[in-house]
Amino acid sequence: MCRFVRSINFPARAYNSNTNTILNIQKRSVRTHQLFDEIPDGDLRSLNSQLAAYVRSRNFLATWALFCHMHSACLNLNAYTFTPVLGACSSLPGPQRGKQVHALMIKTGFDEGTITKTALMDMYSKYGRLSESVKVFKEMEFKDVVTWNALLSSFLRHGLAKEAFDVFEAMRTERVEFSEFTLCSVLKACASLKALQQGKQVHCLVVVLGRDLVVLSTALIDFYSVVGRIDQAMKLFNALDGRVDQIMKNSLISGCVQNKKYKEAFFIMGTMRPNVVALTSTLAACSENSDLRIGKQIHCAAIRFGFTSDTQLCNVLLDMYAKCGKISNARLLFDAMYQKDVISWTSMIDAYGSHGYGLKALELFKKMGEEGSGVLPNSVTFLAVLSACAHSGLVEEGRKCFNSMREKYGLYPGPEHYACLIDTLGRAGQIEEVWCLYDDIVKNGTKTPTPVLAALVNACILNLDVTRGEFAAKQLLELEPDNPANYVLLSNFYAAIGKWDSVGNLRGIMKKKRLAKDIGSSWV
Repeated sequence: MCRFVRSINFPARAYNSNTNTILNIQKRSVRTHQLFDEIPDGDLRSLNSQLAAYVRSRNFLATWALFCHMHSACLNLNAYTFTPVLGACSSLPGPQRGKQVHALMIKTGFDEGTITKTALMDMYSKYGRLSESVKVFKEMEFKDVVTWNALLSSFLRHGLAKEAFDVFEAMRTERVEFSEFTLCSVLKACASLKALQQGKQVHCLVVVLGRDLVVLSTALIDFYSVVGRIDQAMKLFNALDGRVDQIMKNSLISGCVQNKKYKEAFFIMGTMRPNVVALTSTLAACSENSDLRIGKQIHCAAIRFGFTSDTQLCNVLLDMYAKCGKISNARLLFDAMYQKDVISWTSMIDAYGSHGYGLKALELFKKMGEEGSGVLPNSVTFLAVLSACAHSGLVEEGRKCFNSMREKYGLYPGPEHYACLIDTLGRAGQIEEVWCLYDDIVKNGTKTPTPVLAALVNACILNLDVTRGEFAAKQLLELEPDNPANYVLLSNFYAAIGKWDSVGNLRGIMKKKRLAKDIGSSWV
């Protein structure tokens, strides 16, 4: 059994390959060796406690290192050893460690207990292997409420809200006693499905079972906010009669912002001591409402309470200044940020692009790759750069960025990226290259996505490409026959080529289907 440890190594490829990271891993390993040597021989309980302590402090590498040393010492490991290790494995990159631990559990006979099986379920679910998580669940002879909750969480984690609700129904059939965690998970499923009636029934169940409403209030507020019943959320909040904490207030502020109740969000914000979550939610309201005055006040509060080192808050501040047209303020904030992540860079690039500063957006994009900060662009970053090129007519630069996605960064362009490049080329009169891109998409044998077809129609309008434009427009209507924006786009196409009868026919179809054009809006 001691030979098993030879197959457990730190996979260097899973980590950043720079020297500092490797040195940090080595230092942790040395510290773990020292700790292991200090604990008396055979004191498995102390070592298991240390494993659990490492996991609680989110020191997952140290958990793994200590487990390797325990195994190499041929200690008689037990279920209390494997449970924290499985938790650490699910938080470390790559599924190999978890599989190795599972294999050792089978070999030593510690894969049958409810606690360890539940930990296995959670690990496979976090690895994205839902089928294996469900398989472990089905193999279990005894399932407690924690096990059922783990299954609920697994489905929710993978966006399968309906299946999660089915698990809840199965729990009722099996007469499993619900915990607060169960009810919170079900409310999340109801929110995801926009299932108002089922969510109300869960609310009634909370009352009937006599569960503490304060504990479940945040989940209920989130649910009512998501389904558009912010009045119910506020009623529930007020019914708590002062038994509220900052988490509940943060949740209600976020709900008010989602439902465009900005005054209510600001009012609640004024009744509490500011925190990062509340400030972030309220800033989102400022961005949506273009309220620069309140946004500046929140920025002052962030400085006063020492929150300006929080990257997420600074990202939202940057977005607020950009949407309010204050690009210079956004750039000053960006330059002063203590730690920039990919969202920070993307937000600033997008701010430049949406205000017509395409060259500045490109300059910042190049700087992102040159600074050596370890932040690499993602698909959203490329979308922001391509959009900036489209708005500023930077054809060659847009083409280079599009090609570098796959060649330099290994990212595959999505429909939105193709649509941006098609828009750029169409504005520049490069209609033949536009259709070459179209051929590049359809050669895979899949249907052309809606954003690409819409960009094709726009390009044909600008270049008066009548025959191919009608072809793209008809495909667009077949894909989304009830989207009013498509009818408006096709109407504009026919108007551009002088087919006014077709324009009238389209408007008649819209009227018959009761499709209304979305009302235009602007940040300024």
